[in-house]
Amino acid sequence: MSILAKIAEIENEMARTQKNKATAHHLGLLKARLAKLRRELITPKGGSGGGTGEGFDVAKTGDARVGFVGFPSVGKSTLLSNLAGVYSEVAAYEFTTLTTVPGVIRYKGAKIQLLDLPGIIEGAKDGKGRGRQVIAVARTCNLILIVLDVLKPLLHKKLIEHELEGFGIRLNKQPPNIGFKKKDKGGINFTATCAQSELDAETVKSILAEYKIHNADITLRSDSTADDLIDVVEGNRVYIPCIYVLNKIDQISIEELDIIYKVPHTVPISAHHRWNFDDLLERMWDYLRLVRIYTKPKGQLPDYTSPVVLPNDRTSVEDFCMKIHKNLIKEFK
Repeated sequence: MSILAKIAEIENEMARTQKNKATAHHLGLLKARLAKLRRELITPKGGSGGGTGEGFDVAKTGDARVGFVGFPSVGKSTLLSNLAGVYSEVAAYEFTTLTTVPGVIRYKGAKIQLLDLPGIIEGAKDGKGRGRQVIAVARTCNLILIVLDVLKPLLHKKLIEHELEGFGIRLNKQPPNIGFKKKDKGGINFTATCAQSELDAETVKSILAEYKIHNADITLRSDSTADDLIDVVEGNRVYIPCIYVLNKIDQISIEELDIIYKVPHTVPISAHHRWNFDDLLERMWDYLRLVRIYTKPKGQLPDYTSPVVLPNDRTSVEDFCMKIHKNLIKEFK
């Protein structure tokens, strides 16, 4: 039985099972099995595998990396061409872009690399339509822009989120507040510092047993779900901020535009007419959470044109020195 067939079988069983307290234990087990199978899909066992596909990943340059993800023909390439001035082939048929096309913009003194990824289709996380390579590149980005066609957004949004989640990418979420530490002996030590609506000691034990973990300390510091626990145990999840870019707003009315503006994490634009790009760039800057550091020579004014840009969570002096040159830290007093 192939992995895909097994996954389909488990998904069917989960759809059939009613959700209540009595079945929570069983559902938790199924979720753990599903996560394990998904991981096998992403990293096939044995041999060197089929390679990553020619010219797919692009060398990382600049201070941050932003990937455009979306279905074919929603305007990702037009957006890249008009934002970065890089020519990415644009045509009226689907799958015009077949490899990753990089571009760089300078914004507020930071160099931001933009990646126009090929369109993904339903089933991409299972390897359809080179989807695996596309999503693997998306995993390395600091921010994902999901480009949607404004005339059919909700269905597409759900499908793309599902594909990315299946590949271990969590959008606009914080890592779950769960302490997990493996031990050599002593069994499962389970503590919850607040009331749990879904997980109990029994369910936690069975999920860990599915991963052949029988000795560990588990601390739940917030009301967590079985999915949160599986994410922590798997340990290969990436948490990436995401903006939904609704393209082609030149085809809708002003009233509809007002409604769209109220949806969280969304920016409506028109890539073709270059409408609302400044709002998109401003929002990108907020979500990337970069810090600009201006340097100054002794006795002179600081140079406000070329800052050193660091991510918000890594702003120590050591990080700053590493950014300039790794020899600097060795000579640092």
